[in-house]
Amino acid sequence: MRRFGVLVVGLLLAVTTAGCGWPKDAGGTLADVRGGVLRVGVTENPPWVRLEGEPSGAEVELVRRLAGRLGATVEWHPGSESSLMAALRDRVLDVVVGGLDANVPWIEQAALTRPYVTTRTLVAVPEGGGAVPEDLAGVRVAVQAGTAEVAALAAEKAEVVTVPEVTGAEGMPVVVGDWRLGELHLTGTGVELAAHEHVWALPPGENGWQVEVERFLAEQGDDAVEELLVAAERAR
Repeated sequence: MRRFGVLVVGLLLAVTTAGCGWPKDAGGTLADVRGGVLRVGVTENPPWVRLEGEPSGAEVELVRRLAGRLGATVEWHPGSESSLMAALRDRVLDVVVGGLDANVPWIEQAALTRPYVTTRTLVAVPEGGGAVPEDLAGVRVAVQAGTAEVAALAAEKAEVVTVPEVTGAEGMPVVVGDWRLGELHLTGTGVELAAHEHVWALPPGENGWQVEVERFLAEQGDDAVEELLVAAERAR
């Protein structure tokens, strides 16, 4: 995973030291959230957000940390991306999370944070498990059923083997997120199927709130986010 934290921190420092003063919120979101209620839209996307029972997942934990920092109580609002973004536009919500990619098509309804972490989906093999394939054509590769990576593997002319969940014990190359390599004792092959720059969505025009959230995300660090992702996978 790759961080953009240094860039974000530098930009935040530039904002706070400029003569124009601290960015203002058009609707007072930061003032309302601090010591109040943080209204969070959550959409199902494990391991970032899981909605079975009480919300859980890596970004759910990050939201709880942000709320604790601001002395706020979290109010969860599950829904689809489209419905949550509409609520965000109308300032019914303060933030939407769910493993959102920087390329989400909601830029007219929401303000996106700068990417705070980049994850990669790649083909991996067991540590010490033999030769690493350079070309996937004709190679049997296990991948979780129902994911976009099934089509990506087919495009590489691999022999696709769908499984309910990748465990690392499949006895063949597998498709995993890069944060799972250590946990599953796998080695990346160098074949990358996708990369995602992750963001949070905020109400448009709430500049002070956006600065606060981006500063929080910039402080987290790759290792902390990776630990939360691994913990979320284990809790499944």
